[in-house]
Amino acid sequence: MPFSVTSATSDAVLEARNTDAEILRIVDLANKTDAKIGTMRLGQAIQFVANASVLGYGVRGAMVFYGKAGTPSLRARECEQLWALYGFALLEP
Repeated sequence: MPFSVTSATSDAVLEARNTDAEILRIVDLANKTDAKIGTMRLGQAIQFVANASVLGYGVRGAMVFYGKAGTPSLRARECEQLWALYGFALLEP
């Protein structure tokens, strides 16, 4: 069964789209090292991870952390689906 973002996850992400997020486990494919991505808004982090592969990054193990401790992280596949579903709505203030 293919993975699908839940309605609850979508609602939580849209509500938190302007909170700080950190992206980990992105690989710069040009030099095969972990890319150092700074803190950014959650909506921007989702956009970055969703589009990172065309920019020369490996996202297979990527994770986006946001919110308080215990908030579920987002994986690359979830970011791709959220970006496909909501696109620029994730970037709105």
